[in-house]
Amino acid sequence: MLQQYCVSLTDYKRLPTREVKIGGLSLGNGNPIRIQTMTTTDTMDTAATVAQTIRCIEAGAELVRITAPSKNEAENLLNIKKELRARGFDTPLIADIHFTPNAAEIAARIVEKVRVNPGNYVDKKKFDFIEYTDAEYAEEIDHIRKRFTPLVKICKEHGTAMRIGTNHGSLSDRIMSRYGDSPIGMVESAMEFLRIARDEQYHQIILSMKSSNPQVMVQAYRLLVQKMDEEFGECYPLHLGVTEAGDGEDGRIKSAIGIGTLLEDGIGDTIRVSLTEDPEFEIPVCKDIVKRYTSRKQLVAPENKIILPYNPFEYKRREAVQVNNVGGAHVPIVIANLSNTPNWSVENFKDFGYSYDATSDKWNIGDAAADYIYTGDRLPEFALPGTLGVICGHSNWKENKHNYKCSPLCLPEDYLADDTLAEQLHFVCVNPFKDNSAVLTKLASDPNAVIVMNPGNEGFGHARILFAALADRQIKCPVVLWPDSHAASVDEQLIDFATMAGGLLLDGMGDGVWLSNARGWLKNDQISGRTYLEVKSNEQFLNNTAFSILQATRTRISKTEYISCPSCGRTLFDLQETTAKIRAATNHLKGVKIAIMGCIVNGPGEMADADFGYVGSGPGKITLYKSKDVMKKNVPSEIAVDELIGLLKEHGAWVEAQ
Repeated sequence: MLQQYCVSLTDYKRLPTREVKIGGLSLGNGNPIRIQTMTTTDTMDTAATVAQTIRCIEAGAELVRITAPSKNEAENLLNIKKELRARGFDTPLIADIHFTPNAAEIAARIVEKVRVNPGNYVDKKKFDFIEYTDAEYAEEIDHIRKRFTPLVKICKEHGTAMRIGTNHGSLSDRIMSRYGDSPIGMVESAMEFLRIARDEQYHQIILSMKSSNPQVMVQAYRLLVQKMDEEFGECYPLHLGVTEAGDGEDGRIKSAIGIGTLLEDGIGDTIRVSLTEDPEFEIPVCKDIVKRYTSRKQLVAPENKIILPYNPFEYKRREAVQVNNVGGAHVPIVIANLSNTPNWSVENFKDFGYSYDATSDKWNIGDAAADYIYTGDRLPEFALPGTLGVICGHSNWKENKHNYKCSPLCLPEDYLADDTLAEQLHFVCVNPFKDNSAVLTKLASDPNAVIVMNPGNEGFGHARILFAALADRQIKCPVVLWPDSHAASVDEQLIDFATMAGGLLLDGMGDGVWLSNARGWLKNDQISGRTYLEVKSNEQFLNNTAFSILQATRTRISKTEYISCPSCGRTLFDLQETTAKIRAATNHLKGVKIAIMGCIVNGPGEMADADFGYVGSGPGKITLYKSKDVMKKNVPSEIAVDELIGLLKEHGAWVEAQ
């Protein structure tokens, strides 16, 4: 039996899963974490699909998925496969199926793997709530068995693998009626299909639990692992991904948080990063994520078992006392580092969200303004914004505490030796990799301490042990997460920060974020001349990343959130161009969630998680939503963005940009 949902909560070890063969590729059972993507071309355009598939393979994709929304596209997969094989490419192909069982049955005879979505493969989604008796529910399951079994038999006969891929946004009305819009509903949707496959002695199966919300996604995968372990005594390989993650650094951060959180616990056998960009640009992000685990040492000694002080299947923020504006009901703080900047001026503070107006002698504070700055052994020589706290080194604080309002950052030895700290806010470094018994004893009766903890870059284990120790001793000091990345590029640093801080925040652990990078900010990585992270300084990069992580974990909202699908052959408009246009018009609407979907497969479902939706409903036609309710149908795409702005205004979600 597993330790709740993984092999070990304290040490890194891959989850043992069945081995699945996808063509000549082995997946699961300790094989390398495989990287995949999905084409965005029209599947009927053989030449374009082949060309894009080759670009993806050459970028590093080990599997390539192609949509097959109807019988015609499914049949054309044969032409695509023949052309690829003729050119010397034997990478396994996957057919993406949603509403059409007959297309799946055709594709399963051609490609190495088919993906079916149990939410709409047989079931329907019309947002109807139906009260099912147990007998009626069982009758629906029997109907699914009759429709799904033929595909299972074809796959078994032809040696074709299958992914049972649940999407949070497309749970069927039947599942929603019994389980609600929940992670357990996602799990049960997949388990129904898995049980049917197992009854047919078919085991070449991969499963996925995708959501645009990393928190929902992580909880669903954990529940799925637990459910498989309890019911079958074994687990099938898992495909990880955050669906509709968006583009740019936001899409990368959201994906890294969801995927990285699970990989840290050894969960996951293949990944796809779903970006609203050309598919070959997803591959470097996948590589950066997987790179963290290629040389990670696995558990050798017996695992260190702990009792988690929280429920890993539900979000609840750890209870912490309030110390000034840290902890309690306050949103997590952001700490910026000014100690490495040689010459300070008011211009430096633009990097942290503060701009100074000399004419009015006032500071303007942005939505992504840091709450504290760390100054090390120096202090600013000019007046700072009243909302900005200053943290300095312990010795600097002792020297200046009588004439400058600042808070000390204490190493354990400073903290234990200084009895004058308890009367005001102070930050205490606690290393989860060391014996902290003496420090924890003092913290237990310290009302004004905030713990600063580096979770490390080798998994969450020691951080969890520390949080368990805090709970055991009933220590409710706020905790600031202080991850430090040593990665060689800014893109890799982004992945490190999102994983290290984001994973703990998803579990409710953390009252603040302080990011640091030992190497400093390096030149942006570029592919084909495209720059992903447009930052002017290391300080701005760290500050922006901290706020983006808090936004992605939904623990602090500071900007507009876009739920944007990555495009595919079903897409009915230019997603990248449209997303950029909508972002340009609405990126000042703090806290508003806007979904931009290329077609109806997941579009209406994901509207439930978004405030407003823009969904392709036909060639050149857009349907606009408020939540999951249709507001305007078949709007011409030329005026659809203006109509969306009108909808935002109509429902009080619009403010004029400053």
